Amino acid sequence: MNKLLPFFCIATAVVCTCCNQSPQKIDRHKVVERNNFLVTAFDPFASMSVGNGNFAFTTDATGLQSFPELYKEGVPLGTQSQWGWHSFPNTENYRQEEVLQDYDFGRGRKEPYAVQFNEPGRKQQAANYFRANPHRLHLGYIGLDMTDPEGVAVTPDKITSIEQKLDMWCGKITSCFSTPGSSVEVQTLCHPQKDMVSARISSPLIATERLSVKFSFPYPTGQHADDATDWNHPNRHSTVAEQLSDHSVLLKRTIDTTIYYIRITWEGAAKFEEKQPHLFTLTPSDDNFAFSALFSPTPCNDQPVCFTDVAKASSEYWQKFWNEGAFVDFSACTDKRASELERRVFLSQYLMAIQCAGMYPPQETGLTYNSWFGKFHLEMHWWHAVHFALWNRPELLERSLDWYFKAEPIARQIARRQGFEGIRWMKMTDPSALEAPSKVGSFLIWQQPHFIYMAELIYRNKQNPEVIEKYKDLVFRTADFMASFATYDPENDRYILKGVIPAQETLKASQTINPPFELSYWHYALGVAQQWRERAGLPRKAEWDEIRNKLAPLAQKEGLYLAAETAPDTYENIRYISDHPAVLGAVGILPESRLADPETMKTTLSWIWDNWNWDQTWGWDYPMTAMCAARIGEPEKAVDALLMDKRTNTYLPNGHNYQNARLRIYLPGNGGLLTAVAMMCAGWDGSEGENPGFPDNGQWNVKWEGLRPMP
Repeated sequence: MNKLLPFFCIATAVVCTCCNQSPQKIDRHKVVERNNFLVTAFDPFASMSVGNGNFAFTTDATGLQSFPELYKEGVPLGTQSQWGWHSFPNTENYRQEEVLQDYDFGRGRKEPYAVQFNEPGRKQQAANYFRANPHRLHLGYIGLDMTDPEGVAVTPDKITSIEQKLDMWCGKITSCFSTPGSSVEVQTLCHPQKDMVSARISSPLIATERLSVKFSFPYPTGQHADDATDWNHPNRHSTVAEQLSDHSVLLKRTIDTTIYYIRITWEGAAKFEEKQPHLFTLTPSDDNFAFSALFSPTPCNDQPVCFTDVAKASSEYWQKFWNEGAFVDFSACTDKRASELERRVFLSQYLMAIQCAGMYPPQETGLTYNSWFGKFHLEMHWWHAVHFALWNRPELLERSLDWYFKAEPIARQIARRQGFEGIRWMKMTDPSALEAPSKVGSFLIWQQPHFIYMAELIYRNKQNPEVIEKYKDLVFRTADFMASFATYDPENDRYILKGVIPAQETLKASQTINPPFELSYWHYALGVAQQWRERAGLPRKAEWDEIRNKLAPLAQKEGLYLAAETAPDTYENIRYISDHPAVLGAVGILPESRLADPETMKTTLSWIWDNWNWDQTWGWDYPMTAMCAARIGEPEKAVDALLMDKRTNTYLPNGHNYQNARLRIYLPGNGGLLTAVAMMCAGWDGSEGENPGFPDNGQWNVKWEGLRPMP
């Protein structure tokens, strides 16, 4: 591992379990303040970000993006938005239907799936094109150019006395450092409602015009996982300065058919110049200097917003975030690991709010840098977003739920072409909701019940019939697909799930029957869908009840639950005991049901704990393990799982969950951590006592306010 990493009836239940668990109110400001993030050197794994859920800006130790090359292989300096996407020209006129391939899963028909192809040729090329396009854009770098008294450019090795702080209470980064013969202070903010970064710069360098703000714009790479920055093709895009005045300029960016704009405004005297294609500088000569850059898909002629107003809006937003959402305090815990858990919890809350609370489901690396071409994965939406409802911030979950209404027509087409009813939610997609071809993703189904689960959490929070009215049609159509997908097995008078790659992605679709997590999720979600019918004044669907009642119990062998009914060698085959231990989600993510025996699950957890190939797991596997342990009465294991000393459970100094050299950040891990901690504090339906997921040993006196129980 990189040596830098170590520096890393429902209404009643809700009312009763949301109460303050401590007799005295928590000093929230004090708790947030002690978890603020400090930097004293250039550290590629310690970049800081500001953002609002739809837009994020990541900085180096100068408070801007002055030296992106230092961070390229760490946590990169991204400027990304929810709307900023690009496609390379489709010069070969590839069509979506070219990526379909028929499969026969024994349902009496061929089912076309969007896949990648092993054989070279046009179908493979079409699949590769639609997998990579559209991809998310890096919207542009904003950094500092500085010179020493001799006019020589200041390089990172000449910068000393770095002291940078992220103040989460007001959403501000303050960066102080020294250059040869001078000092610099930069305050960096993001507007809470606008895709705008704003900064105030104070330095003696300004009086001698030895400091400039540089704006540079790359071409996209379209690569699977990178910083989306290509400096080698300046002729393939254009950046034009328009509407230049004494205090503002509008930049128009054209990249093939993608066009977007940057409105730069500044306070105090300054000179704006184009240095070369895609590189501009703003050189202030007034000590009272601040600037803002507003990014937009349309010409942005908004009235300028001064730095003071941005600071006020940011402070008000973040204080409301911390004061009105749920809260935890680990200061009374005597376990030596408590402070690290608290650090992870608070930095994760901040990161999820700025990276994953936008109008679309987020990509796994948020708005920092691209993974899977910048696209989002719907099976990960649960991990990114469920915690918002449990932490009493349901509005942040609802932002991205609205996208499902736009996606519904395409999801309905997917179900129809495969011969199913209802809507089949795609796995890997983008704002257009088109399904990205995949060897694995097109066969996943565990994203399907997520919408029902998340809509149910919104209802539990609000207890409002308007929630039922808004989401009911999508809930019912989601359940219609689930019922249609379950296949009747007349020989055993039961319903089975087949033709699926489960969450534990090491199994094959052609050979897998009844994976345990998916089976349990079908049971849970069909039951919730029936409740929604009753709440909407509709009769229960007899078919849904029959399917739910005839789902088979989880398959087991010698007292251990199997990865699937068709995987009897689960515990002898290294392929099965790598990747996600998804069986634990059947009682953990989900409540106990008739399909699973708690004692058998306890035995299974014990075996997995001792024998699993943990080096091949992912960041959300640890909170999933913790949730399972909590539900079956193993709170010591729950805590140990959250803090297990494994590479993929590493939390960097900036709070990001590190996975490997490709995925240096992984936000499903952060979201899973918050979900698990909420559950361990507030419990779940039917749990008893305070903090039921923490050991009752006197060392985990966790104080909390406002958390919601899990189903």
